[in-house]
Amino acid sequence: MASANRRRASSSSTPVRPWDYEVFLSFRGIVTFRDDGELRRGEEIAPSLLTAIERSRCALVILSERYAHSKWCLEELAKIMERRAEMGLIVYPVFYHVDPSDVRRQRGSYGEALAKHERREFVERTQRWRAALTKWPTLLDGM
Repeated sequence: MASANRRRASSSSTPVRPWDYEVFLSFRGIVTFRDDGELRRGEEIAPSLLTAIERSRCALVILSERYAHSKWCLEELAKIMERRAEMGLIVYPVFYHVDPSDVRRQRGSYGEALAKHERREFVERTQRWRAALTKWPTLLDGM
């Protein structure tokens, strides 16, 4: 009961945000202000990154030519789109030197990268990633 009273008292003076971060930035192959130096090629994505997506208000996804070559980026994207569907995460796509239709239709470097992932026995994951990439048209309709 004491904790409920404390919660009520604090809610009138300080708004409680349902997120810890304003923006989650998902990118590959472009110079940015910060990158996680602990991530090594071929390793699984850190659970802390997936948690950061869950605790973010919005996501800025920079889809570059090499984005789909990264399993980490594709895992981030799948999680971002999952959170969008479940919790209404705001997602802003940026198409950096890549045609949005190539991303959606998985042509060019996106088709090549996904085919390579499938050959390396990531079939189930690749299906999730393909599904996430095909959801871009619904994002773009609202812009």
